[in-house]
Amino acid sequence: MRKYEIMFIVKPTLSEDETKKVVENFGKVLTDNGAKITEQKEMGQRELAYEIKKFKSGYYYLYFVEASNDDAVNEFDRLAGISSDVIRHLITKIED
Repeated sequence: MRKYEIMFIVKPTLSEDETKKVVENFGKVLTDNGAKITEQKEMGQRELAYEIKKFKSGYYYLYFVEASNDDAVNEFDRLAGISSDVIRHLITKIED
C-alpha cells in the first residue's frame, strides 16, 4: 500500500455547508477510486503566507490516505486543479 498526505485549502467565501460539501466530495473522489482515508483533519481557517487567487485566508484540510495504486490520488489532483473552490492543494507521498 502506498501512503499519501493530501493538504488542500478551500476558499473562505463559501458558507459552512458549502465547505463541508466540497470536503465530502473530495473525500468521496478518493474512496470511489479505491483509496482509504485513514485520518482526516480539519485545521480551520488560517491566514495565507501570501495572497492566492485574491484570497488572504482559507480553510485548511488534511487527509492521510492509503491506496494500492495512483488512480485515486491522480483523480483528486486533476479535480482539485480545476475546482474553483480549492485555491491550493499539495499531495505528498509518504515513504515507509
